[in-house]
Amino acid sequence: MDPNNVSTNTEAELESFRQKWRDEVTARTKGKAPAASTPAKNAAFSSKPHTIKGSAPDAVPHGHVRQRSVEDVDEVTPYTYRDLGEKQHGRRLDETSAQTAAALAASREPTSALEHYEKAVEKETQGSLGDSVNLYRKAFKLDSKVHEVYKAKHFPPSYFKKLQGAPPSSTTPGSSSSTRATAPLPKPHDVNPSNASVTVPNTAHHSLTGLSSTLQSLISEFSVLSIQGEPPPTDLSPPPPCPISIIPEEILAEILEHLATKDLASFIRLAQVCKRLAYLVVTEDRVWKRLALGHEYGFAAMHYTFSCQVDGKPLGDDDEGGHLLGSSSDDTDDFDPPLPAPSITALTQTLVPKVYPTYRTLFRQRPRIRFNGCYISTVNYTRPGQSSPTSVTWNSPIHIVTYYRYLRFLRDGTCISLLTTSEPADVVPYLYIEHMHKSHGALPSAPMKDALLGRWRLTGPDSPPSSTDPSGNGEDGNEAEEKEGTLIVETAGATPKYMYKMVLNFGSAGRGAKNNKLNWQGYWSYNRLTDDWGAFGLKNDRPFYWSRVKSYGMGWDEGGVKKQK
Repeated sequence: MDPNNVSTNTEAELESFRQKWRDEVTARTKGKAPAASTPAKNAAFSSKPHTIKGSAPDAVPHGHVRQRSVEDVDEVTPYTYRDLGEKQHGRRLDETSAQTAAALAASREPTSALEHYEKAVEKETQGSLGDSVNLYRKAFKLDSKVHEVYKAKHFPPSYFKKLQGAPPSSTTPGSSSSTRATAPLPKPHDVNPSNASVTVPNTAHHSLTGLSSTLQSLISEFSVLSIQGEPPPTDLSPPPPCPISIIPEEILAEILEHLATKDLASFIRLAQVCKRLAYLVVTEDRVWKRLALGHEYGFAAMHYTFSCQVDGKPLGDDDEGGHLLGSSSDDTDDFDPPLPAPSITALTQTLVPKVYPTYRTLFRQRPRIRFNGCYISTVNYTRPGQSSPTSVTWNSPIHIVTYYRYLRFLRDGTCISLLTTSEPADVVPYLYIEHMHKSHGALPSAPMKDALLGRWRLTGPDSPPSSTDPSGNGEDGNEAEEKEGTLIVETAGATPKYMYKMVLNFGSAGRGAKNNKLNWQGYWSYNRLTDDWGAFGLKNDRPFYWSRVKSYGMGWDEGGVKKQK
């Protein structure tokens, strides 16, 4: 067999294949079917002379020849796959169909507002905050309510709950929107997974009143959830037992009530355990009512009239400081017995919901004294010093003066006031009545030698008007009723003939904190001998800030006396 004839036939076949490839590519590019090659064209192409590079044409593989022939043609354009992302020929061994779909969805550019929002959430979870912000902006430009669409897609229970309370649509029966509005809505899952009694989901004692709209929508989503136990360590292991998840809500509310009265801080931190407990901590009105009306932390322990004398003795007819109480006797009413004053608990209940919408709001916002800590005021100021006459200097010395004021309020209506330069670490452990004496010597409780005993009360709805107001309201004989939210403290003076009176207002310091600050309103001294008032300047004084002290007891029987272990 002649080798020249073999090479000629091979070249003819290659040229015929090239022509068919060109026609097919041209047809795909123009959207037409490939035209059939005529024998004349094949013959014409086969008759053209070709030169083969290399000395051994038979040794060249057929696949490499085909690859070179395709690469040499410049007009060949690759086929474009529409709406499929990047075309991948074949599949990896470790790739599943779900991974393939996820990769295609990730590579595709978002078009709708929901896709931009979902892409932004994905970027935010990955830590790409700049990209997520740009995607959020694009999503809200396309649809201002895209977050509701996202919530309806990924959090359906809250979406169904909102739709159940929405009014019916007024569209025509044939429209698609009317079909969606009249369609039955699926019930939220996991309402009562513990199979407890039917009275468990009752929301009569739960209230979201007083919260912001954002917080209300967030907390309301937790109402259909349950307490979830710890997940199993492996797929084949049984889940660990979780007894609290099967307790009925009535018993769970009783447990929360005991916890709140025992330690309020632990009850608040319970909201960080799970979403269901967070819902109960915020909305369980029964617990908040017990806290507001109780004597542990609530208003049953507040005093709106003085309950003792300045030295802690019971009130009597010979009370020298009785005129400071603001109570005056009227001789015309000697024959009429006075009406019994309403209790503090009854007066507190009348404030809900007229003044405060819920007991939780009442407990947090109404001014009250805290007994499980003390109030500290730190004062810093500078004053010029005196330079030495023998020294030659251009600058005079500057003195930085620092001192502290301490106030600790006790449940029996007494209080301890101390002005000292000692730091809180040296004073707070000894801020007890038992340390208020003069024989301290070199003991660690030596700063308590300057402590003063006094009494305190709050102004409220049942507070009597003050007829001897040192601020000037009572000098002309006009009795003005006091406003709620003021703290009045009266203490003994530096000598027996003096008495001190402080008037403070409640404030808030810190994010989310309420009534943990006392602002100065006035500070006076009263001379018992001359019966006149003198005002102290408050130029350098600073507000009091409350600090919790775990060693201070909460019982009524403590009375400011440190318990012996």
